[in-house]
Amino acid sequence: MLESVQSEVPFVLREIAIDGDVQLEASHRERVPVVTIDGGEAFSLFVYPDALRRRLLAR
Repeated sequence: MLESVQSEVPFVLREIAIDGDVQLEASHRERVPVVTIDGGEAFSLFVYPDALRRRLLAR
């Protein structure tokens, strides 16, 4: 889904595996996926395409 939005509204997608990182596992384990935009958390658990488009276009 992220890639389909990315084809419409270009953005850099960086995936980070939390496995093996104690801090990331503790803070994100129950909320994956977590999507940040410009360093701020934008979505967790569910990412809705229309909401993602709006957030990206509002930057």
